[in-house]
Amino acid sequence: MIHSQKTKQLSRERNSRNALLKTLSVSLIRDGKITTTETKAKVLKPIVEKLITKAKEQTLAAGRFVSSKVGPVSAKKLVAEIAPKYKERNGGYLRITKLNDRKNDGAKIAQIEFV
Repeated sequence: MIHSQKTKQLSRERNSRNALLKTLSVSLIRDGKITTTETKAKVLKPIVEKLITKAKEQTLAAGRFVSSKVGPVSAKKLVAEIAPKYKERNGGYLRITKLNDRKNDGAKIAQIEFV
């Protein structure tokens, strides 16, 4: 019995789930938008929004924290380019758009992008 489950498990163990979310975060920061399953997009959204909020602080500690989560290249882009665009915005940095179901297995597909 699982009590107080905070996030979806995505049918993976903890290490592979964390690796998946890290690569999705890096891809989203690098490309600006990605297409993935709806469940993965919903799990990814709060993670990346918290990173953007942290990057808006523009401090060394915040930069190091973001770098530890997504790597130095993505952190540099996040702190230098993406976070300043949302300086006046208090959250809601990402948009999830539902697309047609995937043809081969019928999975619900969504596109997640920066607003």
